[in-house]
Amino acid sequence: MIATNINSWVTCPKPKAQARLRLFCFPYAGGGASIFRTWPHDLPPSIQICPVQLPGRESRLREPCFTRLEPLVQALVQALSPYLDVPYAFFGHSLGALIGFELARALVRENRPSPVHLFVSGHSAPQVQSLDPPIHQLPEPDFIKELRHLNGTPGEVLQNAELMALLLPVLRADFAINETYVYIPGTLLDCPISAFGGLQDSLVSRDGLAAWCDQTYSTFALRMFPGDHFFLHSARPPLLRAIVHDLAQSLSRIHKGQCL
Repeated sequence: MIATNINSWVTCPKPKAQARLRLFCFPYAGGGASIFRTWPHDLPPSIQICPVQLPGRESRLREPCFTRLEPLVQALVQALSPYLDVPYAFFGHSLGALIGFELARALVRENRPSPVHLFVSGHSAPQVQSLDPPIHQLPEPDFIKELRHLNGTPGEVLQNAELMALLLPVLRADFAINETYVYIPGTLLDCPISAFGGLQDSLVSRDGLAAWCDQTYSTFALRMFPGDHFFLHSARPPLLRAIVHDLAQSLSRIHKGQCL
């Protein structure tokens, strides 16, 4: 059994007594740990879902948001270190993919246990330069217009002044993390990387996803699913099946003859 002592960073919506691996999940910009609330029901008992709750949202609403990636990653290194006593993997969508990648690199640099697998979803490889102009400092009407284009915030939320007053600072902070990020080449990861994308995603190209192969010494897999940038919701069943399949292969390298 994997014991999970909950802190403000790590949530555990459905503890599993038979779990042999922790899957830490990082949300997209503006998202909270609750976007992964249904995942435990669709994964085998051997995988413990551990959504990561970033400051400034949901249960941590009153805490200041991070606006730069490096200090966020350093805080995560400290917060997650007690949970790295068993095999673990990272899944991140969009901004969450970038967080998971740089966190994995930071843990390796500090000689801490490294993930058995890295899942990056809806985000181009870090060495691929974005051609999109930054939006995190736009005036509010223009910023909201861009959010409508991204299609990640429900229309009823965008039209609710009270909700937007709470959500806009979080979104601006998260976009600032992504848009001020500067990739620095370093040692490649030694864990497998799986990249996921949406076939109708106008924000992230297949080539941008395929470039993640240059970030690992190990194996790489690319899968595309029906849907736009937020395919992780619309294509959840096949996405989770892919995650389970890849984790089984990674764990088999560690525990021969065992499977999820």
